[in-house]
Amino acid sequence: MADQVFPTKGNLINLKKSLTLAKSGYDLLDRKRNILVREMMDLISSATEIQEKIDKTFATAYRALQNANITMGVLQRAAAFPVEESLKVEYRSVMGVEIPMVSLEETEPAPYYSLSASNSQLDVAYLSFLEVKRLTAQLAQVETSVYRLANAIKKTQKRSNALKNIIIPNFEQNVKFITGALEEKEREEFSRLKVIKKTKERKKAEENPIE
Repeated sequence: MADQVFPTKGNLINLKKSLTLAKSGYDLLDRKRNILVREMMDLISSATEIQEKIDKTFATAYRALQNANITMGVLQRAAAFPVEESLKVEYRSVMGVEIPMVSLEETEPAPYYSLSASNSQLDVAYLSFLEVKRLTAQLAQVETSVYRLANAIKKTQKRSNALKNIIIPNFEQNVKFITGALEEKEREEFSRLKVIKKTKERKKAEENPIE
């Protein structure tokens, strides 16, 4: 790339400015990547904890539901819950990455079955499944956030690598090339002026010989 740049002071100034901007851009991308990685690692840790809670709560819910089925018969009507419509999704920005914030409207538990025709095991199952619903919303938020952060990290790393391994070295190579060419030109100019000076002095001496 260096042989494609004409060695002038103007080009040297422009290249130095571009090199400075490229280095600043690399530093910013590196900081952005580190922040996104920390955010993602925190979310991965949180996802693991939430998944463990969901597994335990599901186990509790199914055991209670199984016991309720044994003592009360198959509870088909109790399973006819309404469609969930209280889910809300908002977004927050982390270094330009839109992260979802999923929430469920907080309401008092209201069983959709007759209390007189049920027992405590069904209540446990009902409350456990409600907790699973809440935890699932949290897990969906975390997993979606991790996915978006991972994509952003990948893109940021790709741009960072391009700056570090291609763009910045090319700018440095061109700056070195032009700097060397201009210094060589200055040396040639200095030598040329020195020769001209000596030639003038010799001619002057020849025209005015010392008697």
